[in-house]
Amino acid sequence: MAAMSAMAASSSSSSERCLMPKSHGQFPTTLRFVSPAAPRLPALRFRHREFQPVRSGGNGDFGSGNVGGDGGGGGGDDDGESGGKNRREAILLLAEMGRSLESLPSDLAKAVDAGRIPPEIVRRFADLEKSGFFRWLLGFAGFRERLLADDLFLAKVAMECGVGIFTKTLAEYQRRGENFTKELDFVIADVVMAIVADFMLVWLPAPTVSLRPPIALNAGPISKFFYNCPDNAFQIALGGSSYSFLQRVGAIARNGSKLFVVGTSASLIGTGITNALIKTRRALDENMAGESEDLPILSTSVAYGVYMAVSSNLRYQLLAGVLEQRILEPLLHNHKLLLSASCFVARTGNTFLGSLLWVDYARWIGIQ
Repeated sequence: MAAMSAMAASSSSSSERCLMPKSHGQFPTTLRFVSPAAPRLPALRFRHREFQPVRSGGNGDFGSGNVGGDGGGGGGDDDGESGGKNRREAILLLAEMGRSLESLPSDLAKAVDAGRIPPEIVRRFADLEKSGFFRWLLGFAGFRERLLADDLFLAKVAMECGVGIFTKTLAEYQRRGENFTKELDFVIADVVMAIVADFMLVWLPAPTVSLRPPIALNAGPISKFFYNCPDNAFQIALGGSSYSFLQRVGAIARNGSKLFVVGTSASLIGTGITNALIKTRRALDENMAGESEDLPILSTSVAYGVYMAVSSNLRYQLLAGVLEQRILEPLLHNHKLLLSASCFVARTGNTFLGSLLWVDYARWIGIQ
């Protein structure tokens, strides 16, 4: 028994000696006691996250890409996680299609690499590229941003311009009656100006996938604010991004100012051409001197610019951002023909409503 106690004491002493540092004649300052049965702690794994620069939104919040924070939690880690997910899934999709990031246009590749583009946009780009005509259109930044947001954008342009030509020509025929053929030059001038206005009414309020690079850091606060606004006030933000209420209001104001310039310019050109034709006809035909009078160019043009900035701007933003993108597209996504027909009916009705509102507005301000 004494032998066993001696062995235990010797073993204990030996174990403690192996854990004690050499003191070299001095008492050790640190003692370490390790139990041989202590459990191993699981290794901690840290995920490396690449730093992504962010830009200040127009209202003082922060966001990524062209999108600012919405004041309700649109930024921060959630956007970072969504951006990382977007990037991984988009690159994986490209790999499945046998393509690399370098095969995309430079602005689209940068947006994908920054995590601002979800994989469905990459797939839409690949599908559109299968057509030679769409591949050519995708070479232009403006068309690329709109086609990626809405693959029926070009069809809607054709619808709007086609309906505009028909309704404008019909209105001209009803107004001119028997003189329609004699005054065909007036008709052509009016119809051309209407086509330009109709195209811009589809182009400006159309939802887009923003591929623009970050704005310069030395830009003013107003420039930053409007730069971060969406193209359509009601468009759906892509995954991992958001728009604030002020940014959506800013989209209405920005498009309104553009449409004012477009409407005023188109009316100035159209009215100027009409007056020039009237004077030419008077010089060639004395009998026409009392049949027509010059139109008030400036007042008519400004009035038309205001009408487009307010009435047309709001109607087309609601049409493209709410009715088409938020209602018809989700409902008829797998029925493209029916979706196109529904958009055609909606745009025809909107054009007819716009014609009625313009007549009432022109009479109200006294230019007709």
